[in-house]
Amino acid sequence: MANALSPLIDSAARATDPVISGIKDEQLSRPTPCAEYDVRALLNHLFHVVVSFQALAARGTADFSTTPDYLEGDWRSRFGDETVKLAEAWSAPDALEGVSQGMGLPQRTVAYMVMGDLVIHGWDLARATGQDYRPDPAALGEVGPEFEEMAPMARKAGVFGEEIPPPPEATPFERLLMLTGRDPGWSPS
Repeated sequence: MANALSPLIDSAARATDPVISGIKDEQLSRPTPCAEYDVRALLNHLFHVVVSFQALAARGTADFSTTPDYLEGDWRSRFGDETVKLAEAWSAPDALEGVSQGMGLPQRTVAYMVMGDLVIHGWDLARATGQDYRPDPAALGEVGPEFEEMAPMARKAGVFGEEIPPPPEATPFERLLMLTGRDPGWSPS
């Protein structure tokens, strides 16, 4: 049970990898559903999360005060390599136990945070660059309820925007997007 989230982190990453691979250099300055990020900045943020949360899985620390530029060389392939390392880090038998010294939150919550970042930002980047995105259903099924619980804390920290009330016919994924303050109909134009 201790590493039950690792396969879901991996499947969330696998759903996001094709989006990252499909981003063209000329799309890096496009806006994203995250108003404070263009595509380049959101890619760097997601890369930084993926790399930093490898250390957090091993009870290390992470510095989110600055975000390095990860977009050099073959960054598209490197993103896939880093997500493999991420899933491996979270597969350690004790990765979900205790409190993260780097975040001050339960390790299990930290694992859900990185899984959610892959799911949500995968959609953000797909929307910004005109690509399709289908979240992994198992990862989505786990992240939705966890993010609902985290939402008040995440809003207070400025990580989620104000919730958009979902219509009754909203899909579970649309509900998750709206919970984080995103409009499922957002487009870059």
